[in-house]
Amino acid sequence: MLLVLSLSATAAEYKLLPPAPRTGLSTDWLIFDAPRNQLILYLPDYHAPANAYYQWVSIRPGQKLPITFTARKDLSLFLDNRLVFTAATPASYSIDLEKLLPPGTPAGLHLLCVWHPAVSPDVSSFANTPALTIIAKGKVEPTPYQAQLRVRGHQGQNVFLCFLLLIGLLYGGIKAAYQPGFARIYQFDRLLGKSNSDEAFLTKPTITWLNLLLVFVFSLSFALLLVAIHTNIQSIVILRRLFDVPESAIVVRVLLYAALVAAFVFGKYLFLELMGYIFDVTPLVMVQYREFVRTILFMGLFLPIVMLFYLALNQTLPETVLWISNGVVSLMLVGTMLRVTRTLHSRTSLLNLHLFSYLCATEVIPLTILLKLIVFTY
Repeated sequence: MLLVLSLSATAAEYKLLPPAPRTGLSTDWLIFDAPRNQLILYLPDYHAPANAYYQWVSIRPGQKLPITFTARKDLSLFLDNRLVFTAATPASYSIDLEKLLPPGTPAGLHLLCVWHPAVSPDVSSFANTPALTIIAKGKVEPTPYQAQLRVRGHQGQNVFLCFLLLIGLLYGGIKAAYQPGFARIYQFDRLLGKSNSDEAFLTKPTITWLNLLLVFVFSLSFALLLVAIHTNIQSIVILRRLFDVPESAIVVRVLLYAALVAAFVFGKYLFLELMGYIFDVTPLVMVQYREFVRTILFMGLFLPIVMLFYLALNQTLPETVLWISNGVVSLMLVGTMLRVTRTLHSRTSLLNLHLFSYLCATEVIPLTILLKLIVFTY
């Protein structure tokens, strides 16, 4: 009996298996479990996102191990708790892990750590790549510790160009079919002043075929900009959990973001109705929403122009394109809020604390959230 119990205890003893050797990266990442003081397998649907992810990688001296990934600014890589790389700008990178090891390091397993000080790194973008391209004769080979910057969106430029042509055709077709209504929205003389058609527009129905088509084209333009330039928006935890779309599926991501933008534009009316009922300012809701729709459609006309800058300059001046995009998006969002504020102030004084609180709840707070997600992420 004692012998049987002894054998049972030995069989039931739990032993931690060593990590299985693998070549290159895998999709299995580890996180640090503080209570047990060990690394455990990260389960996206179970564990909360972390700032640091780990993985055991088998590296052999003299055998290249290139990887590619998309990084936010200040994202860092560690090998065996030693800092080997920090992203200076938000972009896509290609790095040979074998070149990052100190000379004379023996072959074996090495602990790779991906860490960001503020947000959760997008570990889904880490992937193995073929051997690094051969340096042409006469060109200087990069130093062993130098990461190669890959221009954002190069592989999808043909797709972006097709979408941009489609947007241009849609704008042209809508203008030809609804010329009077199109002219009332896209009037440049009302950008800084108040035109004679303002009152007429604010009293017309908001849900018309013209407005529906223009909101669709605006959503497509904004989605194209988000996918092409603001690539790191896909690392938002809520968005990634609800809509896990691969980075390579460019068309699907453009259509997905277009649907989200359109849902935001139409959903804002329900939000304004709710807030108007809470603050007892229901008569202002329709005027506010009509001004919001008209202004955001007018400002959205500049988004295709930013895409033209992207297609023309992104290969040589990616940072300039990013600054232009951030400036146009910020101008669109802030300008829409200021125009809505001016329209409401022309009907009732916003010096009233009650109305000012309503404006903060419906315009200022959503503006701050959008700027944080789209602009200040970079």
